[in-house]
Amino acid sequence: MHRRVLGENVRRIRKRAKLTQEKLAEKAGLSVVFLSLLENGWRAASIDSLLSIARALGVELEDLVRRVK
Repeated sequence: MHRRVLGENVRRIRKRAKLTQEKLAEKAGLSVVFLSLLENGWRAASIDSLLSIARALGVELEDLVRRVK
C-alpha cells in the first residue's frame, strides 16, 4: 500500500512538472526502469533516491511521501 501511494505521488508531481519518466530519470541520475517500477508501486526507494527525485522535480521530500503510511 505505501509503495503504491509513493508511486502515485511521484507520478502526479512528475506529470505536473510536464516531465517524462525518461527526463526525470536523467535529471535525477536514476534509471528509467527503476523510476517506472517505483511509480507502479513495485519497487522501494532509498532516501538517497527519493532526495534525488525531489530535487529533480523541485519539490520537498515531504511532497513525495505525503499520505504514505
